[in-house]
Amino acid sequence: MRRRVVITGLGLVTPIGQDSKSFWQGLMSGKSGAGPITRFDPTHYPTRIAAEIKDFRPEDHMDKKEVKRMDLFAQFGMAAARQAIRHASLSVTHELGERMGVMVGTGSGGLNLIQREHGRVLQEDPRRLSPYLASAMLANMASGEIAIATGARGPSAAVVTACATGSSCIGEAMRMIQYGTADIMLAGGTEAPITPLGLAAFSRIRALSRQNEDPRRASRPFDRSRDGFVAGEGAGVIVLEELEHARKRGVPILAELIGYGASTDAYHITSPLPDGGGAVQAMKLALQDAQLTAADIDYINAHGTGTPLNDRIEVMAVKRVFGQRVDQIPISSIKSMTGHLLGAAGAVEMIASVLALQEGWIPPTINWEEADEGCTLDFVPNHPRRQSTRIIMSNSFGFGGHNASLIVKKWEE
Repeated sequence: MRRRVVITGLGLVTPIGQDSKSFWQGLMSGKSGAGPITRFDPTHYPTRIAAEIKDFRPEDHMDKKEVKRMDLFAQFGMAAARQAIRHASLSVTHELGERMGVMVGTGSGGLNLIQREHGRVLQEDPRRLSPYLASAMLANMASGEIAIATGARGPSAAVVTACATGSSCIGEAMRMIQYGTADIMLAGGTEAPITPLGLAAFSRIRALSRQNEDPRRASRPFDRSRDGFVAGEGAGVIVLEELEHARKRGVPILAELIGYGASTDAYHITSPLPDGGGAVQAMKLALQDAQLTAADIDYINAHGTGTPLNDRIEVMAVKRVFGQRVDQIPISSIKSMTGHLLGAAGAVEMIASVLALQEGWIPPTINWEEADEGCTLDFVPNHPRRQSTRIIMSNSFGFGGHNASLIVKKWEE
């Protein structure tokens, strides 16, 4: 028998809030984290906006030695992980550490250090290269650093599935607990892609919005005038725990994770299958895993990036799965507020889903004004909605054709 998996802790760092309370307030107020890029001069870029995190102080979450050896993506991940541990009232003993693992991934890895140190190699003496680069740039290093800091000696890895990374890590961590490999997992995603190289790369494939004059309205999932996503940064980490283990600790249970589905389009490196087949498969597998039908889902936290093609195909996939009932299910994209956090997006959106279950509100899709052909669903436009939900599906779809769907349930004794 598979063991039940519950969520006992939440931690995040986002452009609209650096803890779960401020993040939720940001969602409920329709706050946009987008603005002009301040980290470097974007004058010569077609896109000059992003959803940056302001006033992040890594020293508030780790000592200076740790800060020095980590890229920004790992610093975000560490901050979110330590928040989640505190929220779960988790004290890691030597014995517990052997049954605790970490699964925190990233889509891009250490872009900040790579760019900075590459410039140093070209312009200065290569012998002045940072000794931390070789380790700090690696995609697994957020998981590695978190494991070192917490004493988690169970399974540690970083599943990398581009924009589906956060959801994939949570789903695979759930499996670790279900089948007895671990009792506790820190799971999620982290990303720090707002660099000259990162911005140029996504601009080159025309994935980014170019609505530079009004950045707060640039992220427009499912709206007719959408023209790409707004790059964001941050991290989300949750504490997953085997049910009886959590009960013995006597901690509050926030929600139960009950379903996970994963698939691959096997079609194109950036474009989804034209009929949405890969997304359909992931959603159906998640429903099957949770032993539910489409009629059981109360709300869908959409991938909803704001790119013309992906939004249209995502809507097509949702319609294929939910059939005639699709018009009765609210579906919203918090990327309209946070921007697209890439490898961290799915984890932050899972946290939003847990908070929606607890608070009895559905976050909105801001900046939605006009329906596009083929994108006609209840997108909870512009204002949060008071609505009690019991079961939520959260979807993530990434470059390379990676699809992940998670289902979370309101905790009921």
